Amino acid sequence: MAKRDFYEVLGVSKGASAEDLKKAYRTKAKELHPDRNSDNPNAEAQFKEVNEAYEVLKDADKKAAYDRFGHAAFDGGMGGGGARAGYPGGGGNPDFASAFSDVFEDLFGDFMGGRGGAGQARSRAQRGSDLRYNMRVSLEEAFKGVQKTISVPTSQACETCRGTGAEGGAEPTTCPTCSGMGKVRAQQGFFTVERTCPTCNGMGQIIKNPCRACGGQGRIEKERALSVNIPAGVETGTRIRLAGEGEAGLRGGPAGDLYIFIEVKEHPIFQRDGAHLFCRVPVSMITAAMGGEVEVPTIDGGRSRVKVPAGAQSGKQMRLRAKGMPALRGGGVGDMLIELAVETPVNLTSRQKELLREFEKLSEENNPEGSSFFSKVKGFWDSMKS
Repeated sequence: MAKRDFYEVLGVSKGASAEDLKKAYRTKAKELHPDRNSDNPNAEAQFKEVNEAYEVLKDADKKAAYDRFGHAAFDGGMGGGGARAGYPGGGGNPDFASAFSDVFEDLFGDFMGGRGGAGQARSRAQRGSDLRYNMRVSLEEAFKGVQKTISVPTSQACETCRGTGAEGGAEPTTCPTCSGMGKVRAQQGFFTVERTCPTCNGMGQIIKNPCRACGGQGRIEKERALSVNIPAGVETGTRIRLAGEGEAGLRGGPAGDLYIFIEVKEHPIFQRDGAHLFCRVPVSMITAAMGGEVEVPTIDGGRSRVKVPAGAQSGKQMRLRAKGMPALRGGGVGDMLIELAVETPVNLTSRQKELLREFEKLSEENNPEGSSFFSKVKGFWDSMKS
């Protein structure tokens, strides 16, 4: 089958300029790339045809020979050894890879970092790392909220070079190896492989005279005091973000963030469950039996009197409304639950023991829970015997 005219393949006229040829080639190559035309069985052949046409027409010598002799300029009978050497159908090695690299850049250039040049050198400043600080606060501080001053070891922008990394604050220069791209490309067969530039280590810029204070990093290690507001209602696991208070960026890059993780210390009196507080209050056996009042502390430093009903048992709970913890970000206030613990007297005197024995004889009918339990036990044993 006769080859189509190369100008027709690219869709341009014979007098098209080099720029028009390149533009037409990229358009056709994108349109016919096999990866974009998996449902077209002819896409690969058409894609190769476009590359073959452009390989000839982009070279001034090959184009002149083709304009004069057509496809015959590269046939074996023409003797045009110089023209044949780079032609895909000639005696030399295919130069398909160099043409493919052009369309490769257009197809994947944005993903791989785009094009670059001396006039397109981009700043390779890097954002600083985020930092974590663990802070312990008391339950009282978590209830009221508190302002604390902390000391954070971190990197700060170098004042000597104003964060540029260059002596005297001079601007870095574009890396001559990668032209500011931070990457260098190498041809491997049909593919172009990108690697980090060995000269600038991917920064795209180099510093001829590094700052003596920071060694060209643009930042120095230093401890910094920060005032932190801890809002009321925080609990263990609460995270507070301080934007821009993390590690300074490299060579003038933006600073990272500082994250403060809260841990609320255990309290000797109160136990916390979200916004609610629990307090276990011991009461005497006499108060539990006859009823009375007990005074209990509250987290705000106040006191509340709680009525104990006659006949109260250990484990009985009573609720004090709105005496718990404030919910973070204005979600109301929790309650405080009082749990009674009936206390058995110890270290009894002889007279106390005598009175308790007398009391026990007189109170056989005053222990309903015990009577009920032992009645069930007796029924259980009787059933086992039968």
